[in-house]
Amino acid sequence: MTETATKDGFRALIAAPSFLRLWTIGGCVNAMRWFDVLTAALFTMDMTGSGLAVALVTAARSFPMLMFGAFAGVLSEAANRKHVMVAAHVLAACASAGVLLLALLGVARPWHLGVAAFASGCVWSTEMATRRRMVGEAVPSQLVPRAMAMDTLSGSLMRLIGPISAGAIYEVVGLKGAFAVSMGFYALAALLGAGLHYSQDVKRLSLAQVPRDLAEGLRFARAHTIINGVLVVTIVMNLLGFPYSALVAPLGRLHFHISPTLIGMLAAAESCGAFLGGLRLAGGDPPGAGRVLMVGGSLLMLGCVALMPLMPWFWLACLLLVVGGMGSAAFANMQSSLVILHAPAHMRSRLMGLLTVCIGAGPVGILLVGVLADAYGPLWAIDMIAVSGFVLVVWAGMAWKRRERAELDNSGIGG
Repeated sequence: MTETATKDGFRALIAAPSFLRLWTIGGCVNAMRWFDVLTAALFTMDMTGSGLAVALVTAARSFPMLMFGAFAGVLSEAANRKHVMVAAHVLAACASAGVLLLALLGVARPWHLGVAAFASGCVWSTEMATRRRMVGEAVPSQLVPRAMAMDTLSGSLMRLIGPISAGAIYEVVGLKGAFAVSMGFYALAALLGAGLHYSQDVKRLSLAQVPRDLAEGLRFARAHTIINGVLVVTIVMNLLGFPYSALVAPLGRLHFHISPTLIGMLAAAESCGAFLGGLRLAGGDPPGAGRVLMVGGSLLMLGCVALMPLMPWFWLACLLLVVGGMGSAAFANMQSSLVILHAPAHMRSRLMGLLTVCIGAGPVGILLVGVLADAYGPLWAIDMIAVSGFVLVVWAGMAWKRRERAELDNSGIGG
């Protein structure tokens, strides 16, 4: 009975033209996002030999999340989301075309890739407010959870495919071929988006309201134990956990002495684990309380990242990241789920905006790990941030648990 329902649900999703188109667009842009990250890292490492330079180019793609994440939500209410999405993908295609032209002329430099990465990062900052929201609106309400789960799983799969293909293509045809592929896929996403049938009631754009909404959301989050815990752990993970990926190329080159193709596999290992973990979480109820799953998953990932550079063999390092990816899947699943489940309806949008800003701590962490890599090498830089993150998540988890117990004790006294 369950298997039949699952098959029927999958057929219904595929039969919805708008969902299928949005799902395909997501596959294109998610694959190219991670494809571009590794391509830029490999080129910058080859040109400069500097872990800090690699981190700077990588951070350029993430800064728009911090700078424009909250504004993207307001813009998507005041302008048609389809038009915002298509314009963003056209911008990304133009950025890739610019790098391709510079590479063909033989004058491409790392800072050019940094500028292109910033432009593509602006696309990334609109993803939650445009395409992801449209996915949920493209199917009947009873299929929304399944549609979101399917979109999330495909995103994890593209995060696996993107780096592997980037390493292989860069090794064979270099920067020119890699950015020709990138330009083509972003252009395809824009064409698919242009043919989407979508209507929307728009509201008046009020930039002055953005700071007030975020301030109100921040006050609510500080007073709410679960949402406060989610935001704190999110900051720590994006500041000290995920930035390790900016040093995968230097680590592969200098420590494991592997080819670009194998560097792509190392970069994709955590995504493989996240995909497997996502399959488990999508297949049934979460195996544990939200706090335990989020904090435990974060600690599992941070522990594996800290051990990974110390491994004597490349394949063992990959295996550790696969295991760590299962922890990151638990973290990512609870990150948005706990906010949606525990925030009142009128606060959800601004709290999701606040969550986007917390995710925007990533580029600060990338710059930090880049500075440490230049001073101590990529191996020790990754270990220093991962161990620091592990300690802070332990502290955050204990504080979260204490607040929950205190609230239970107070409610017991009041009863």
